[in-house]
Amino acid sequence: MMKSSTLLSQSSGRNTSYSWLVTALLRALAVILFVVTAVFFIIRIVPGDPAKMILGEYSTPEALESMHHTLGLDLPLWEQFVRFVKTLFTHGDTGNSIITGTSTRVLIAERAPITLLLIVMACILAVIIALLLATVAATHKDKLPDHLIRIFPTITLGMPIFWVGMLLILLFSVRLHWFPVGGVGEGWLGTLYSLTLPAITVAFSQIPTLVRSLRAQMLEILESDFVVTLKAAGLPSGVILFKHVLRNSALPTLMLLGVNISYLIGGTLVVEQVFGIKGIGSLLFTSISNRDFPVIQGIALYCAISVVIISLLIEIISWWLDPRTKGKQ
Repeated sequence: MMKSSTLLSQSSGRNTSYSWLVTALLRALAVILFVVTAVFFIIRIVPGDPAKMILGEYSTPEALESMHHTLGLDLPLWEQFVRFVKTLFTHGDTGNSIITGTSTRVLIAERAPITLLLIVMACILAVIIALLLATVAATHKDKLPDHLIRIFPTITLGMPIFWVGMLLILLFSVRLHWFPVGGVGEGWLGTLYSLTLPAITVAFSQIPTLVRSLRAQMLEILESDFVVTLKAAGLPSGVILFKHVLRNSALPTLMLLGVNISYLIGGTLVVEQVFGIKGIGSLLFTSISNRDFPVIQGIALYCAISVVIISLLIEIISWWLDPRTKGKQ
């Protein structure tokens, strides 16, 4: 009887787990479909005529009409949407660039690697710096290091990321000559070296919230009963800190980073402009100035879908690492 009850409980737990996973996947799919629809319609609310951008301000009405037909802008809105969705799912892009005639997928693929590398570097730096600062603050509670580190988020949260980038350029590039002012170097080492300062700038926007969250979690765990028991058992403080406290504190911080991933990507696109990096950001701003609808839509979609996928992966990892969250989502 007991064995049967155990098997029933395990089966129920698995069903709950699968149900949560299916729900999470369906929720992500619904968000992606909403983003696809929103990107198509919102871009058409913005004033301006792409045909006039291509032909020039003094183009004739006949030429504009012909260009509208070529671009499919003379079709009913619902038919344009059907064509847009069909192109998206059959070719993986949003059509060809109005200005260059190149597939948006090709244009984005050329710029994406440098942007992705910058995002990864920024995430790594943000996590490392946040871990160091939060550990020092939590282990020196209400002492001078803790007070100084707690002031840091209060001061930095209101700083615009582009302004931080310009300050870092003035200090580390113009005055100290430690890093290049902008651009991307040659080779892997040159690329990593030239992206270090932009990555620090992007990480700067995430560090304050990560430090505050991680410090609060660490203090809560340091005062918990099981940590007091481990100290009484004579376990070294370093082992307690790194093996038990940090491990249990990292999960909420990881979830916070997942929530902020959209701000991280948005900040990266802005920082690319500040440092003159030829990534997705520069392509986006050029496309906006040229009213290049397909490229703008492609960048918006790829960025939004990336945010949804990364958030879903972090949610699944958190659900897998912490058994307490299973069945509660």
